[in-house]
Amino acid sequence: MYYRPTKISGRQRLRAILHQRCPRCCQGGVFRGVVAMREECMVCGFHFGREEGYFVGAMYASYFLALGVLGVIFGILWLLLRSVWSIRWIMGLTVVFFLPCVPTIFRYSRVLWMHIDWMIDPDQPGNLN
Repeated sequence: MYYRPTKISGRQRLRAILHQRCPRCCQGGVFRGVVAMREECMVCGFHFGREEGYFVGAMYASYFLALGVLGVIFGILWLLLRSVWSIRWIMGLTVVFFLPCVPTIFRYSRVLWMHIDWMIDPDQPGNLN
């Protein structure tokens, strides 16, 4: 399969990240399950895991996404419960509310990592079929 790259605007790139699409064509879905990834894009054939350990960098994206989500959850709970509960109980409740967000953070951290990598260096060997 041959894919001819086209210019992707910032708006299209953001939409592709939000909809968890391929970093090359911004059309093919990255995931086939809750956390199961496809090996390659069904539209352009881009191989998502370029090399062994490729997604180690996604841990940085995951960390910052998790910090943001934890901060928002804690802030809301703090505003609502600070006069009733101690900070320890609010922190524990924050973790309870955060746990269902983990699969979503996992997915977005991987997609975000692939898009950042593609924007920095799109012409690595093996990207174009």
